Order: sequence, then structure tokens, then C-alpha cells
Amino acid sequence: MFFSLDLLFEAVLFGLLLGGFYAAVSLGLSVSFGLLDIPHVAHPALLILGAYATYMLAGTGIDPILCGLLLTPVFFVLGVVLYRFYYETFEKRGSDAGVRGLAFFFGLAFIIEVGLIIAFGADQRGVEAPYIGSSYDLGDYRIPYRMLAAFGVAILVTIALSTYFSKTFTGRAIKAVGQDEGALRLMGANPVRIKQLAFGIATAVNALAGAVLIVIGPVEPSMDRLYIGRTFCVVVLAGLGSMSGTLVAGLILGIAESVVMMMLGASWAPAVSFGLLLVVLGLRPQGLFGR
Repeated sequence: MFFSLDLLFEAVLFGLLLGGFYAAVSLGLSVSFGLLDIPHVAHPALLILGAYATYMLAGTGIDPILCGLLLTPVFFVLGVVLYRFYYETFEKRGSDAGVRGLAFFFGLAFIIEVGLIIAFGADQRGVEAPYIGSSYDLGDYRIPYRMLAAFGVAILVTIALSTYFSKTFTGRAIKAVGQDEGALRLMGANPVRIKQLAFGIATAVNALAGAVLIVIGPVEPSMDRLYIGRTFCVVVLAGLGSMSGTLVAGLILGIAESVVMMMLGASWAPAVSFGLLLVVLGLRPQGLFGR
């Protein structure tokens, strides 16, 4: 199959922007699943919940990205409550917490989806902002400002989380809690409280990622199913718990999807994440930046 270099450059450029978006929506999962080893399959559902919360708050005239930032404390508290329930009900009771917890998070995702359908219906919802629908002209190429906004959020959140996890005692404790809880106790830290804090951070990030999602395009309650494969692919490709790796992995997935769409059509794009996931698990299970 022949294609021009101009089309290839356009696909790579769009893929970079798309990859920034994928990184933004995967950072929370990189914390909850990558660092805490919690089977958080409800992550995409909480992402959609963040998008709908942004939709409601943006109705007052506030910028959607700012809405996501304002919602982070609310989602942080939600994450703390969810982890406490998960810990008391599953993790505290035995070694099979992962299997039973998986059922819990599947149930949570279902409850969120049904709740959103009851509250908002099955129709798509969107937000308005000056940069949505406009683009930046770069020669013969047009770069949507909404994609630039998503890319910028991904960069800033990645830098913030990487700095926090590497420069603070609590951040280093979060990175260590999934590896050796006993050693963490010897250092004077409570593993349960550390995990609770980390899960709160992961959920808070979902508020901002949900705002990015609804800026990219309209959302509807069942959209979480589109991101289960993509977010887990990004986290596994990155190496569990690597924030900078999550950004790089998101860019790789975005470019791969964009090139496949150009060469084979949009119908093949959803298969890219699962294909990459299988390849990574087969060749390098620890990921590109694995711990």
C-alpha cells in the first residue's frame, strides 16, 4: 500500500496529540493499578463520571478545564471513601482480595453507568469553550485547540505527579507500598493510609481527565467501554507505576492508532491497543519503563 509522506506526517502529528489525550486519561490508572496493584476496572467509568460532573459545572459558565480542576477535591474524597470500603470489605479479609475486588469494581462501573443513564439519559452531552471547534494553522495543517489543551494537561499532570512521587516522603511511600508493606511500616508509615491517599489522588486525577474527555468531544454514559482496553494498554506498556512512561506509552498508542487509521481505516483502530498489549506482555511484561 502506497501513501505519501505528507499523509504520514499528518498521521504522526495527530497521533502525538491523540497520545497526549490517552496519557491524560490513563494517569489515574497508572497510580491505582500500577502502584497499588488494585484491579481498578472502574477507572473508565469514573472518568465518564468526571466528564458529566464537568458538564454540570460548566453550565454555570466556567471553563471546562477549570471545572475539572475545581472538581479534584471532590473526587479525591470519593476515592478515599471507595478505597476504605474496598479495604474493609475485600483487602482486609484475605489473599483473594484481587479476585473479589475485581467483581466489586465491575459492579461499581455498572452502577455509575446506570446512574448516569437515569440522571442524564442515553443522549450525548457536550460543553462549550472558545477553543472548542477552533484550530491553529500550521502551514497546510490544522491543529485543533482542544487536542492541544488535552496534550498540555497530560504534560502538566505528568510533571506534577512525577515530582510528587519522587521528591516527597509520602510520594516515595506510595511508590513503595505496592512492593514491600513491611518495610514501609518500619519507616513509620501506615500502608493503609498511604494506599488510601494514593487512591484518592488517582480518583482526583480522573476529574481533570474527565474534563479533558468532554472537551475532546461529547460523552455518553456507556463510553467507558471504549477506554478499558486503551487505558490498561497504556499503563502496561509504560511499566506499572511509571508516570513519565505513561506519557510516552500514550504517545506510542496514539501514533500507532493514527497510522493504522490512515492505512487501514478507522474500524481497525480499536484493535491497536489490544495488539500492543499482547505484544508487550509477550516480549517485555515489565513494560518499557518497568519497575
